[in-house]
Amino acid sequence: MKALTVVLASVFAIQSIAAQKSLSSTQIKDLITSYKNDIRGPYYRIKWFCEDGTVRDPKDPCPDGIDGIQHATFKESALSLRKTNGLYFGEILASNDKYEFLDEKKNFDRLKQYQINKYLASVDDGWVLRRGQFYRGAIQSEDEEVWGREFFETILKDKHFVENNYYLIKQALKDIPHNGDSNIAQLMRSQSKTISEDYSPFMDLRIKIHGQPEASDVAKVEAFFEKHRSKISNALKDDFLDLIGTMKTNYASLDLSKFKAEIDKLPKSNDVTSHLLDFVKTNTDSEVEVIIPNITEALNAIREGVLSFSSARDRLTVLDISNDLEHYLLTKTQEWKPANLDQGLHKILTLVCAAKGTGLIEEWEYNAIEITLNDIYSSEDLTVEKLSDFLNIARSVVEWSAAMAKANYIDVVENYTVFEPLAYGFIDDKVRSSVALSLGESVSKLGDFFASITNLNNDVLGISNSSSFRGLNPGYAFGKLVVVDGNPDEIEVDSKKIYIFERPPHDLKPVAGIMTVSEGNLVSHVQLLARNLGIPNAALSYDNLKALMKHNGKEVFYAVSNRGNLILKTADKMSEAEKELFAKKERSKAIVEVPTDQIQLNETSVVNMRNVDANDSGKFCGPKAANLGELKKAFPNNVVEGLVIPFGIFRAHMDQPMPEESKSYWEYLNDTFKTAKSKKQQGIIDSEVEAFQLAALEKLHKAITNIPLKAEFTSDLELQFTSIFGKSIGNVPVFLRSDTNMEDLKEFTGAGLNLTLFNILDKNEILNGIKRVWASAYTERSFKWRQKYLSNPENVFPSILIIPSVDVDYSGVMITKGINSGNDNDLTVAFSRGAGGAVDGQLAETRLITQSSNSVLAPARQPDYIRLPQNGGTKRYYTGFKSPILNSKNIEDIRSIAKRIRSERKPESESISQAYDVEFGFKNNKLWLFQIRPFVENKTAKSSAYLASISPKVDSGKIINRKSKLDL
Repeated sequence: MKALTVVLASVFAIQSIAAQKSLSSTQIKDLITSYKNDIRGPYYRIKWFCEDGTVRDPKDPCPDGIDGIQHATFKESALSLRKTNGLYFGEILASNDKYEFLDEKKNFDRLKQYQINKYLASVDDGWVLRRGQFYRGAIQSEDEEVWGREFFETILKDKHFVENNYYLIKQALKDIPHNGDSNIAQLMRSQSKTISEDYSPFMDLRIKIHGQPEASDVAKVEAFFEKHRSKISNALKDDFLDLIGTMKTNYASLDLSKFKAEIDKLPKSNDVTSHLLDFVKTNTDSEVEVIIPNITEALNAIREGVLSFSSARDRLTVLDISNDLEHYLLTKTQEWKPANLDQGLHKILTLVCAAKGTGLIEEWEYNAIEITLNDIYSSEDLTVEKLSDFLNIARSVVEWSAAMAKANYIDVVENYTVFEPLAYGFIDDKVRSSVALSLGESVSKLGDFFASITNLNNDVLGISNSSSFRGLNPGYAFGKLVVVDGNPDEIEVDSKKIYIFERPPHDLKPVAGIMTVSEGNLVSHVQLLARNLGIPNAALSYDNLKALMKHNGKEVFYAVSNRGNLILKTADKMSEAEKELFAKKERSKAIVEVPTDQIQLNETSVVNMRNVDANDSGKFCGPKAANLGELKKAFPNNVVEGLVIPFGIFRAHMDQPMPEESKSYWEYLNDTFKTAKSKKQQGIIDSEVEAFQLAALEKLHKAITNIPLKAEFTSDLELQFTSIFGKSIGNVPVFLRSDTNMEDLKEFTGAGLNLTLFNILDKNEILNGIKRVWASAYTERSFKWRQKYLSNPENVFPSILIIPSVDVDYSGVMITKGINSGNDNDLTVAFSRGAGGAVDGQLAETRLITQSSNSVLAPARQPDYIRLPQNGGTKRYYTGFKSPILNSKNIEDIRSIAKRIRSERKPESESISQAYDVEFGFKNNKLWLFQIRPFVENKTAKSSAYLASISPKVDSGKIINRKSKLDL
């Protein structure tokens, strides 16, 4: 009783402040608990809602001649939560305006919340409706279905909406009642999960149902139930009977008579209708290896022809048919057991095509890989190299498919996970209810086969499907394993630990090694840092991550070879050779000393970027300004104007007295490092020394953000701003880019460690921004990377590059080298829509561009992007993935600019082949260059004798027997 009183008191407190400000995650959790315990959940009272706009009590129905519906109203706390936090719990469809529910301007947030609410209800005994689901009259199923039909018949009128949101529409059809339907596969997984939580011996079968579902599971569950019947409660017996009934419904054969009745509703003259009628006639008794390709063809016919139906009602009917076909496909794929490699490749080809038909990949994405896959499959001689290419593309399609589910729902999932951790399983549930599950299983087994014939095996803590791991950057590490399932941005990382992330954090601090489910893209700052510093880095599947959870906290050895195979083993399993790799202290690694002898601190005037070139890098400005100035000379029409605030201006400001200290900023900085050095000499442990430095630098960082700007500097800045940009400061939106002497070194890139400020217009914001950019060199993240890899991290000098904003349509990064291919003549390009594309690890459109071809390594899966309005700041937009980002003209322009860059910046020694990291974008198809730096790879990791020893030699030209036995 006392606990209930506390909860109720908390709820009343929540209600009293809800109208004033957003609720915290703790308050939302308390509110959810109160709803779970309330017989009405989030609902208040039942009311009549009449067409004349009146709302009446239950015993006072709408007058004769005026229609109405009856359903619950919401508690004030639930209504307030909508206003303060944008959260919609216990949604009643019939009460909603259809377009408000669709919520297109907010990336369909409210629609997605409805879906995640239904998922949570299925896995958590009703969730906020735990008791409220039995509140009679609160929701009328008939009214919900009528509303659902009208909703889809409204939104499906919009051709553009259907074209750009095919996957989302098909998922919504599974969750929104409109045809007496239910998401039977999700119900099956939810019921098995609930039973396993109440009765642990069922866990193995639950894992089977979730990971490798097939019709034979029904008999296994029935046998388990009979064997354990005497040990379980009556309530649990009912749960088992419900699950068995659900499974039988799930695996029932397609009712062709019912199926034909739905097809008969469609116009007979339509080609899609004809295709579906032919399917019914020819697939009555087909074998599974015949019927699955035929279902796949039908799915693709519907996707390609859905808009050939003129009425929204017909579009709804045919999309429902598509979902029925997809469900049938999923129940049959586990029955397809290829006997040999040739049949296995055919199954994968079919499932890749099915991924397109069900919306997991876009048509242009499928077209980009179809010819290559079919050419390999039909080639007369199947070599190891060709099979490797097939396997890599097939793996990519699995990743693209899973990323489609994530791209559509990650925003709402992350929003809910803060107060309801169960929400994180929603995306996994969507993936498991798609063809991606069967495709992933088939590709994994093909990977096992490939590993067996090449000896490119992964050895990962005894995990059975280890072929899903894929090395990205070579290197080795030793440390405690940390497995992070969920949002990593709040995780405080340790440079001595090895991390496995669902996705890499936006601002990753130094780590010993990393693996990620979402690798982002090959040229993000995180990936470039890992490659530069020899940090082992690999991609893995979400199932792999969950399998590794049980090893969280163990001391492990981790290595990625130059060929991409990897080892992850516990410390007690390390060989003597592996132990020897860590016999010396970490500081004995290749440490870089930043040259300071050429720094010119006497330059204290703002400089026109046109007067700067590459020779000035590290002298009075950093490499960003120096290299962009060089590019301005070479490509005057492709580079904006710019001005440079040199090192000397920063240094002059640091001679001012520091508040609350009897010394200048500069003296405080140097005393900090002198004291740290003294502490080390006294034998104080490194962690204590680092803690002292971080505390002192945090104080310095805050002080610099408030440092007084000298009047002569601001006057000079305003004068140069007007002279260079043609308008006075405050009238041109600009970027402020940190440009230190400690980045783009020969052995250390420093990519993304310091601050860039986007599209600032206001004069005071620009002046304050200069201080913030200076101060960013002393943040914890920036210092830790420098401290770990530079011998003199205290000698940092920030300059600032100021350039006008270009509101690009899309932007990204080019490496003038094939990162995966290793070919110096190739180009690796990653692009996202809007500004700042690819550098922060977005799921970008990534391509390998050669002199004669252009291959899609990954399509974009970033659902949002930013544009740069003329009034400053940024504006967020959302996008689908129907079309590629780069067009053929862009690709030709990229080839051309890369050729000219290589020519203009050719090293003095022709024996040296220097690759470059170039940031650029397109506005109205015009290419704009924003930055260039040397592309730095870790040669120590690449040449390591140990890494070479775990990289088996592969005969790429070896012919493989297509009839080889393959357990797919």
